Amino acid sequence: MNMIAIEKEPMNERELLEIELLLEALYRYYGVDFRNYVMPTIRRRVWNRIQAERLKTISGLQEKVLHDRLAFKRLANDFSINVTELFRDPSFFKAFREQVVPQLKDYPRIRIWHAGCSTGEEAYSMAILLHEEGLLEKTRIYATDMNEAVIEEAKLESFPLDRMAAYAHNYVQAGGKNSMKDYVSVTNARAEFKAFLGEKITFAQHNLAVDESFNEFHVIICRNVMIYFNSYLQNRVHELFYQSLSPSGFLGLGHKESMTFTSFTDCYKEMEPNEKLYRKVK
Repeated sequence: MNMIAIEKEPMNERELLEIELLLEALYRYYGVDFRNYVMPTIRRRVWNRIQAERLKTISGLQEKVLHDRLAFKRLANDFSINVTELFRDPSFFKAFREQVVPQLKDYPRIRIWHAGCSTGEEAYSMAILLHEEGLLEKTRIYATDMNEAVIEEAKLESFPLDRMAAYAHNYVQAGGKNSMKDYVSVTNARAEFKAFLGEKITFAQHNLAVDESFNEFHVIICRNVMIYFNSYLQNRVHELFYQSLSPSGFLGLGHKESMTFTSFTDCYKEMEPNEKLYRKVK
């Protein structure tokens, strides 16, 4: 079955059952929980992996991943959404600089959680922004992702040099006050972040679907992650964030994400609707 045919053909009961059994097997055997991800995304990535492994059926894929840990890791990487860049959606960071930073200046210590951080570019974006605002020295940034491989890449504290022009453009659009050259140095084909930025960031593995809160934070940023979750898992994550935010803490979501239809709509004040910036009010 080719991918074009899969996209056009409605899912039947047997296919749905096979996918549900696959996800249940992954949860029970490996402890990773994709059962509440939106089905169209899961379906597409399952069939992509079936073709890549040169298999024919979902049940065949289930058998392989249960007996081959490397095959499981490849499938888990397929399910993990790893799209990111430095100062992604620059208007978000500009709004954060203008509306949230002034509120943080009086805090003696600042703890920020970037949930679903992928390879870490957004955490470094925050570190750069806070450095320019004189807040980095009193800040600890925690950046987490369910995918162990991308966390290890984030710990390299660098990115491919061919992304520099796009990242520099984002930085300017986000209200950057200096130059990207103040924050990275070039080594071979990589751009390496300056050490003073990485010293303020802790990278760790954390799964929003199953793991609990690990600290109290003044700011939580989770952008373009929950669009892949169904309503049950979205509410679960919102509860986790609510419990993890300090009184009057700040929450940043992606452009396509919202508090609407969650159990926590009345718990936040919308600071900037176009950028999905919220402040906890109760």
